[in-house]
Amino acid sequence: MATRAQNWTEIGRVEDIPRLGSRVVRMADKDIALFRTEDDQVFALEDKCPHKGGPLSQGIVHDCRVTCPLHNWVLNLDTGTAVAPDEGHVPTYGVKIDSGIIFLDIELTENA
Repeated sequence: MATRAQNWTEIGRVEDIPRLGSRVVRMADKDIALFRTEDDQVFALEDKCPHKGGPLSQGIVHDCRVTCPLHNWVLNLDTGTAVAPDEGHVPTYGVKIDSGIIFLDIELTENA
């Protein structure tokens, strides 16, 4: 299995994202939503629901999931996959935290 070099970019501090909240990183061709869970895990998904393109960053974070604000689709933050009975997937991005600083791998972890 081939591996690729990761392209880590410093994004900010964990405390910059409220617990059960999100922040958006604007890229040239897309927006990436960073989500912080109750237990301070941070996940990154493309900020676009697979259903109708709703802004996931404006959704409700619960456990390791986010609910889209438009039509209540629920997506897993770690995989980007919709929870049944809905079907769909959004791209996810690698995140690492070092001394409270968030780094985002701007290359896709998974392709939709």
